[in-house]
Amino acid sequence: MKFAPLIATIALTGFLTVWEAPLKAINPLLVQASAQELSVEQKVALITKNKGQIGSGDQLRRFFYGDLEPIGIQPGGAGHVVNLYNKANDTTFSYCSTYDVVVAVKKGKVAKFEPNEVK
Repeated sequence: MKFAPLIATIALTGFLTVWEAPLKAINPLLVQASAQELSVEQKVALITKNKGQIGSGDQLRRFFYGDLEPIGIQPGGAGHVVNLYNKANDTTFSYCSTYDVVVAVKKGKVAKFEPNEVK
């Protein structure tokens, strides 16, 4: 009888069990996101919380892939920002592609944000 597959299975199970515990302590939202799908409101709240941080644009694309409609371009960010509207949840995101960040979020269809919101 070969024990290699059995040992590998036990080791993998132990690794996953040990990995999930610290992950819950560091960021419970990561475990929640992997265990269940976030609601649209939670996605918008997470993007709003992370706006201005590098990578928030990636988060926007991941959450609303194919649902964003460009409705305007305006000065802001590192040159210009694109205002993207999601009609499924009636929210507009202002996105700076130079730094891959969401710089503003507002409910409704907003073609142009206030200049101080997108700086």
